[in-house]
Amino acid sequence: MKTKAALDALSALSHESRLAAFRRLVQAGPEGMSVGELREHLDLPPATLTAHLNILRAAALVHDQREGRMIRVRANYLQMNALLAYLTENCCEGKASCDPVTVCTPRKSGTSR
Repeated sequence: MKTKAALDALSALSHESRLAAFRRLVQAGPEGMSVGELREHLDLPPATLTAHLNILRAAALVHDQREGRMIRVRANYLQMNALLAYLTENCCEGKASCDPVTVCTPRKSGTSR
């Protein structure tokens, strides 16, 4: 992931309603949920949810598919995982696998790992 895409994703998630929408879609799993279901869960006006979803779409964090008269929204797990990888790419000092709890803790000044 490039820095611009990471910034777009982080910016999109930096609003309480958008973060709640994205987290709810992640919880819904690969099948996602209808826009109506998401709106009811978040208790947002339709136009407000549409505006928030447009920002999440622009950051490639969600995608949707029309199913007849319904629109199903899904979290984009590839983009989510790319963002997580971008944020933690230096965590394990280049190791393929590590324990983030013990390896990714901040070092105290003047100490080495």
